[in-house]
Order: sequence, then structure tokens, then C-alpha cells
Amino acid sequence: MRQGLADGAAQSTALPVEIGFLSNHGHAPEVLWQAAVFSQAAGVTADEFLIREGIVPEDGFYRALAAELRLSFIANPHLSSAVRYPDSVLAGLAPLARDKARFVAAPRGPALTDLLKTRSLGRPLAITTPTRLRQAVFQTQARLIAQQAAHELANKTPHLATDVSYGQIALLFMALTLISFGLVHAFGPTIGILGAAMGPLFIGSVVLRLAASMLSNPVIPTAPPPRTEDADLPVYTVIAALYREKRVVARFLDALAQLDYPAAKLDIKLVLEVDDPETMEALRAIEVPGNVEILIAPPGEPRTKPRALNVALPLARGRYTVIYDAEDVPDPGQLRLAVSRFAEAPPRVACLQARLTIDNTDDTWLTRLFTVEYAALFDVFNPGLAEIGSPIALGGTSNHFRTSVLRRVHGWDAWNVTEDADLGIRLVRLGYEVRDLPSSTFEEAPGTLRLWMRQRTRWMKGYVQTAVVHTRKPWIMLRQLGLWRFSGALALTWGVVLSALVYPFFTGLYLASWFASTEEAFDLGWTAALNAYALTLFLSGAASIFIPACVALHRRRLWRLMPWILMLPLYYCLVSFAAWRGLWELAIAPFRWNKTSHGLARTSRAGLFQKHQARVAVTRSLNTAPP
Repeated sequence: MRQGLADGAAQSTALPVEIGFLSNHGHAPEVLWQAAVFSQAAGVTADEFLIREGIVPEDGFYRALAAELRLSFIANPHLSSAVRYPDSVLAGLAPLARDKARFVAAPRGPALTDLLKTRSLGRPLAITTPTRLRQAVFQTQARLIAQQAAHELANKTPHLATDVSYGQIALLFMALTLISFGLVHAFGPTIGILGAAMGPLFIGSVVLRLAASMLSNPVIPTAPPPRTEDADLPVYTVIAALYREKRVVARFLDALAQLDYPAAKLDIKLVLEVDDPETMEALRAIEVPGNVEILIAPPGEPRTKPRALNVALPLARGRYTVIYDAEDVPDPGQLRLAVSRFAEAPPRVACLQARLTIDNTDDTWLTRLFTVEYAALFDVFNPGLAEIGSPIALGGTSNHFRTSVLRRVHGWDAWNVTEDADLGIRLVRLGYEVRDLPSSTFEEAPGTLRLWMRQRTRWMKGYVQTAVVHTRKPWIMLRQLGLWRFSGALALTWGVVLSALVYPFFTGLYLASWFASTEEAFDLGWTAALNAYALTLFLSGAASIFIPACVALHRRRLWRLMPWILMLPLYYCLVSFAAWRGLWELAIAPFRWNKTSHGLARTSRAGLFQKHQARVAVTRSLNTAPP
């Protein structure tokens, strides 16, 4: 017995300082020794490894630390109003309001080691956990955090922030009224003027789409990078804004657990809203990993995803940060691939956009067309734009950023309902680049027309916001981007909006002209040159719809969806209706965020849903089995 204790004592002395004390508080030295070995292989401190891998509960670790240091443990610290955000959370130290101890600490890594080495008694210090400290800071500085998340971009760079005033909205609707008046009283000249004015923008969009289709951008990288040792990998922050996601949150955490990345180097932050107890209950019902932090965004306006992301960004500890949505299932190797691509790229490359693909393709006709649209966008169009150096309107998820750059550009525009598209344009305006990341993330598409229309209305409203913001002072944007990229940015903002608005009208008008005399039907008085111009727009526009879709389905090997390409012209009529709805919503509720419901999928291309359900069933059977 004595020999065993002596061996244990000898082993504990060889343990790292930051965890060695745990052997005096009921934790087996051999377990601590193994954790120390694995933490060294992962390149993290032993205390972070123990907690993030879930070997020792955070609460138990810090209560043992308080007992070891003979300091009081505070479960609910009441902080002074002088506490600083995010500094106090990142430093693990905050001033107390009323207590014998002047400060409360939740040390990690080197700070924990220093505290254990000094061990000076009588210090005005108490101990708590990082989670409890963070919650106390959020409670004390709720107003400041809400203000910063909503207004930092506008305060620091007002010319790049969303500021769609009612005057601008009135001006937009006055222009639409004048166009309507012209169509009623001078149809031919009005159509001619509109076609001539918007034609160059449409041609620019067509050229970009067709040029992107000619470039080779395979779904899977042709030469995978060599595998990096875990110890050499940086800390990676994952941020997900969740709202009413009780149906998918367990599967999302399961998907993150499948990532081929050391758990101790994953800094996962889930941002919830105060009026969403359902998601919180769903999280309490499962075993949340030790590398997951749950942040409750303070009450405030606007109630948008970018505001929630801005709440988490100041607390990001990773060199890189990725944004995921609650229904996402990223490729397990995505983070490792991103690390290698960032290492190869120059510092001006601020973001890598991964490929989004639809998982529930076979749910409905709408999800099939959504799959075709996403394949064309993320497997052909965006990778091609990145290759030719054009600006990119980012997707809403699977964006990988250099964290330092993301902070430098003040995060996301909380008032823009397509914050992703806005950020993509803003990064390029500020001198950075966005590149493609050939790694897939499976997403769930809305399966009903009502859900799809709500989502697409928000997207089109946000594109109008983005277009207004970035062309408010076009001469500045032209100077920042140069003529070529300026034209690309216009095509990606106003080009998307205007083409969606007029697509069914101009297409129908042109097709009708084939079945009736031009003069008799519309009295347009087109010249031969104008007819040729219209024919060029029509044919090139059709090519820009069908060619990228065909190329994308070939790359994804989704040949069975080829017949559905013929439905794309009708699908884009629905997009046009959503664009007009977006204009109307911009006038009555410019910052309303139409929530997309998830967890309603009935099919799964990759079998992800079924695999998760099977795991849940096995877990439940084990939990309910008699002893």
C-alpha cells in the first residue's frame, strides 16, 4: 500500500504543474499522466486537454484548484461595473463588486501554471470557472456587449455599414413608379431605355458566369496536402448562431465531433438568444463536449444572425474562425484543408469559402432545383470568380477567416440580412482576397414553397441592402477596386437584384415577339441592331443558366438531376417573385430576419440523417437497458 502511494507520489511529481495538483483531490495519477502525454502530442497545455476532451469536468477542476490554493470558490461571482469585455473573459480575471477577495480568477494554461507556482497565501483572490466568469461578464456588461455587436461597424467605418434610410426607400419606389408610368403611357420607349440601361449589367453577369464555367475547379482537390501533425495545428474557432434549432442541435454537435481535428484545439461557440429556451433545453438534454461554449446574446436590436456572430467574435481564441449553421455537416477534413490552404496563401487572403451542397435533395421538386442552383453557385460560379480575381458574395456558412483580419474589418454588419454577401464585397474593398476551399458542407434546403419563399425574400432584401451600401459612393469603390473588379462587384449586387426583378417580364416580352409582329404587338419600333442586341441578351442569358448547371452536376456526379435543369427558367420566376417581395419587405420591415426552419428533411443524399438517428436509437437503448 505504502509502495503504491510512493509510486503515485513519484508519478505526480513528474506531472505538469497545471494538472499535478489534481492527484491530491481524487483523480488517478495514471489518468493524469496519460492526459499529459496526449496533451503534449496535441500541442496544448494539459489543463486544456483535460477539460476540452471531457476527462475532468470544468466545475470539478476549478473547485479542486480552489481547494489546492486554499482560496474560496465562487459559483456566482458578482462583478464590478469596471469589468472589461472581452478582456476579462480572455484573461480569466475580473474585479469583484463586493467581496473579501478583490478579484475572481479562472486561469488557464500559463496563467494557471504561474498561479500554482507562486501559491502566495492571503492574496485578495477567489476562483471560479471560465464558464461562470464569462456568464458573469455577460450579465454585468450586457448593454455594452449588445451595443458593440450591433453598432461597431457603423461606429468605426460608417461608409461601409448598412444605412438604408426611409428617404432612400422612398426614392427607390419613386423610380419604380416612374417606370410603371412609362410602361403604361410610353411602353415602347420605356422598354427600350430600360433594356439599353440594364443590358451592360446583364452582359457582365453573363460573362462572369460563362467564364467561371470554363475553369477547372474539381469538388475534391486533385492533390491533397500532406497531413499536419496535431501539435503543429493552430487553435480553430467555430461559431454557430442558433435560434430555435432544437431539432438539429444534437446532430450538429455530432457533426462537429466527427471533424478530423484535435478536440483540445477546437474553440466552439454556440450563440443562443434569450428568448429561445427550447434550444437551451435540447442542449441540457445531451452531453455537451468540453470544448463547446454556450453564449447567450444579450437582448437588443436587430435580431439577426450577424449580430449574434458579433457577440462571439471578440471571444474567439483561434488563429482561424469558421462559421457554420445549425444544420451543417462539414466534411471531416475541412479544417485541416483550410489550415494548409491558409499556410500556402499570402496574408492578404482573408477568407476561404467552402462548397455548400444540399443533402435532402430528394425531399421535393423544390429541393432538387435548390440542389442544382447550389451546385452551380458553389461548385462553378464562386470558385471561378475566386480564380479570376473577382469579388465574391460569400455564402452564409462554411466561411473560414483569419481571425485577426475579421476583427480588423469589424466583423459582420448586424443590420444587413445577407451579411455574408456584404462581407465578401467589403473584404475585397479593403484590400483582401477571398478564395475557394474545395471541401463540401452538407446543408438542408427548405422543402416547401412557403419556407423557401421566406428565405429567398430575406436574401433578395439583403442583396438590395448590400447593393445600396457599396454603391453609395461609387467613385470610392471604383478607386478601391479598379474598373475590372468594380464591374464584377456591380454584377454581383445590382446585377443579381435587377436581373431577378425583370427576368420574367423581359423574357416573356422577347418570347412573345416571336409569335406576333413586333410593331403590331408592342409597337416597340426596334431597329435591326436593337433586335440583335435583344437576341444576344436572350441567348447568352439562357446559356448562363444552363451551362453552369450542367458543369456543376457533372462535377458532383448528380447526372440524375440533369432533366430538372429544364425547370430552371420557371424556378427563376419564383426567385423574381421573391425579389419583388424583398423590395416590399425592405419598405415595411428592412431589418426583419426571416428564420429558416431546420430539421424537417425526409431524405439524405449522404445518409447523414439516418446515421444520426441510428446513433440516437443505440444511445437510448443503452440508457434504458436494465442493469
